[in-house]
Amino acid sequence: MEPIINAAPDDKTLIKDSDERAFAQDVIDASQEALVLVDFWADWCQPCKQLTPALEAAVRKARGKARLVKINVDQNQGLAAQLRIQSLPTVYVFKDGRPVDGFQGAVPESQITQIIDAHASEGSGNDQIEAALDQAAQLLDAGDAETAAALYAQILQADGEEKRALAGLAQAQLKLGQPDEARALLDAVPEAERAKPPFSQVQAALDLAAQATAAGDPQALKARIEKDPDDLAARYDLALALAAAGDRAGAGDQLLEILRRDRSWNDDAARKQLVTLFEAAGPTDSFTLEYRRALSSLLFA
Repeated sequence: MEPIINAAPDDKTLIKDSDERAFAQDVIDASQEALVLVDFWADWCQPCKQLTPALEAAVRKARGKARLVKINVDQNQGLAAQLRIQSLPTVYVFKDGRPVDGFQGAVPESQITQIIDAHASEGSGNDQIEAALDQAAQLLDAGDAETAAALYAQILQADGEEKRALAGLAQAQLKLGQPDEARALLDAVPEAERAKPPFSQVQAALDLAAQATAAGDPQALKARIEKDPDDLAARYDLALALAAAGDRAGAGDQLLEILRRDRSWNDDAARKQLVTLFEAAGPTDSFTLEYRRALSSLLFA
């Protein structure tokens, strides 16, 4: 019998349901091998019932270039909040561990195919830009924000509408202590786009930067906590101060301790602030992965 050549992957490989606990493996890790479309849906959402079959058909026709992961938002509200899902259906597109595109509402299969082809095609004319974007992201992750900013600016000279370059430049400006310049860049982006990757991460980082003005003196706040460990307002303010100083782990520890002592304190403020920290750090950052697991263990214990 002759071997089957270029057989299409089966549905179990291409299409799966996932949740908050498996998100890192099913989406972030898997997107290193193929494009991953993440479908956020709910049983009560009628447009979702129109979109999901189109997504499944487009992914099957892509023959391994793309996969589909379906997330029920009613069963994964923390993850939906972290990724700023504001309407249904919403689809995020992940590549190489990062969100690179997204859309909302029921769109035709042909449009989904175009998105898959744009991000998953091999040997396209955008290879140089893709390589430059990867290099700039690596520089930014390594702490060389100045060189990353220069490279993002070069990319924008070649393609002034490249979303990842715009978002990357804004992130670099934030790390260089230039929040006004970063906000000006984001203000030029249509409001509907700011809540979606890759701009949502920059928006969250700007929100954190704005909160720095409300942060008190860390030493005074620590003294209040030593005197009264149940002073949750002091713990929350200390988390803001630590986050403003760049100590995300310290901020995360204080927020988790608030949740251990009173899960619903101040209208769920601690969990919401953790979600903002996750958004600012990005879905693949080690802080996000570690503290999201800790949050899930605490909430679902």
